[in-house]
Amino acid sequence: MNYENLTFGEFIITKRKEKEISARQLAIAINISPVYMCDIEKDRKFALSDELLESIRKTLLLSEDDSEIMYDLAAKARKTVSADLPEYIMENEIVRTALRTAKKNKIPDEKWERFIKEIIKKEE
Repeated sequence: MNYENLTFGEFIITKRKEKEISARQLAIAINISPVYMCDIEKDRKFALSDELLESIRKTLLLSEDDSEIMYDLAAKARKTVSADLPEYIMENEIVRTALRTAKKNKIPDEKWERFIKEIIKKEE
């Protein structure tokens, strides 16, 4: 299943059901009301705090890949940067420069893919 095509709420429902946890149980575990949990799952509420996202991640025992998908879906809903990236971006001037250069020059996905492959190759 391609989770990236789901909304944030659909992703949470899918992961919750995989773990056989009810919406009420998840709400209690992350210290929110069941009504709020329902609103999140139906994509009526999506301006979640980073702390709440972290609680969901821990409660659902999300893998690193699933955590990144969750952060990306939440960020997309909030129209912001994924919760796991701002600190890294702001701590590294070269990263900010690279992103701004790519934005100015409208770097296509193919070039980003080659760049990522090159980084991975150097790490191996």
